[in-house]
Amino acid sequence: MATGDRTGERNVTDAADMTQLTQARRAATPRTGHDAEMSWIIRHAQPRLRSTPLRHDRLVPLTDIAAEQWQGLADRAVEPNAYYLPDWEAAVNASARDRGGAMALTAWGHVDGAGDATARLIGLLPVVSAWRAYRIPIPALVSADAYGPLGTALLDRDAADEAAHRMLRQAREAGTRALILRDVPLQGPALAAFTRTLAADGLTPHVLQSRDRAGLDATRDVEDLLRDALGPKKLKELRRQRNRLAEHGEVTFTIARRPDEIARALDIFLALEASGWKAQRGTAISQHDGDLHFIRRATAALSARGQCEIATLMAGTTPVASGLLLRHLDRAYWFKLGFDEQFARTSPGVQLALDLTRHLCGDPAIAFVDSSTNAGPSMIDPIWRARLAIGDVLIPLRRNDPMIAAIRIALRLRKLAREPARRLVHSLRAFQERRR
Repeated sequence: MATGDRTGERNVTDAADMTQLTQARRAATPRTGHDAEMSWIIRHAQPRLRSTPLRHDRLVPLTDIAAEQWQGLADRAVEPNAYYLPDWEAAVNASARDRGGAMALTAWGHVDGAGDATARLIGLLPVVSAWRAYRIPIPALVSADAYGPLGTALLDRDAADEAAHRMLRQAREAGTRALILRDVPLQGPALAAFTRTLAADGLTPHVLQSRDRAGLDATRDVEDLLRDALGPKKLKELRRQRNRLAEHGEVTFTIARRPDEIARALDIFLALEASGWKAQRGTAISQHDGDLHFIRRATAALSARGQCEIATLMAGTTPVASGLLLRHLDRAYWFKLGFDEQFARTSPGVQLALDLTRHLCGDPAIAFVDSSTNAGPSMIDPIWRARLAIGDVLIPLRRNDPMIAAIRIALRLRKLAREPARRLVHSLRAFQERRR
């Protein structure tokens, strides 16, 4: 196709320009890490990037992606990821603490038989440098942290392999040596598209670390699911705790969906989240102005599209637990939980989870729910027994590149250095989970 040929020629020219910029950067300043080098390249190349139509594949600031193109791609995605929806990730990038300034790997395609005007976005992955992600100076791009532990790229279901090919070529031409996808489903169609693309070039991805994350098979009969997961004895104990909770007033479960409902329910969620151990650790969303602005903006926009819900459990007029959920295609995501620790003996988080399980299993639009939990024990593990294999994946961009071994060693050393602190955090979280 003639248009595709012209795009290829332009990419070659851009690669040469990027090489010249890199050489100039190295000559003008001392080596201060890959992140500094990349930021200099981007800063000096940016006027050209912004003056060139975005339908040409190139690394650009995430803010340059048109919302309608981004949303269109999300609607056609081969695999869902609510954390990379434009209304969510754009809000994260704009104000969330330590999560701004992301770039975007993109791929653009054309509708068969149509002209240039119908070019559409077929691939998108928000990325940051390895220095931003890990604080180690390695020449790699890393999927951006969207405030949720999921880094699945958005790929058009009708052109997933082409999108993966273009995005990897774009990363290669930006001068990087590897692409690291954090927290991606290892058996998902998006990673499969990248794997097929790599195989065509004689390359294979490397799984850096993996784990199983709890999920809910929402297609099952809910009562069978809960009985199989918890057993009659545990369910009886939870009913006893719910009766104890009812001593404080009638126990009710509600779902907020509309923007006006979401605004009110969000205030309750934020207050509950900040009422306990998260506030003590300084990780509650409402403790940081940028995070608070992000969550209000994101939930308002997503609820207008029917992609956000907030579940609330009340005892009389007192809110005791709240959960924020996102929706994308046939999947839901439990983003965060907040609960009142004064009611810990009645297991408010578990009580909310039971009601939420019934709600989601009764929704024909939802097939699976991702618990969005980080590594370590979680309250939801014994209830949602489906498992999603999640991992960090290193994608090499050149054959027989010795830098890949160096990158893997650097990441392994970083993990070993952080392991004692990680274990302590998990122990504290396990203690808090038992109190729910």
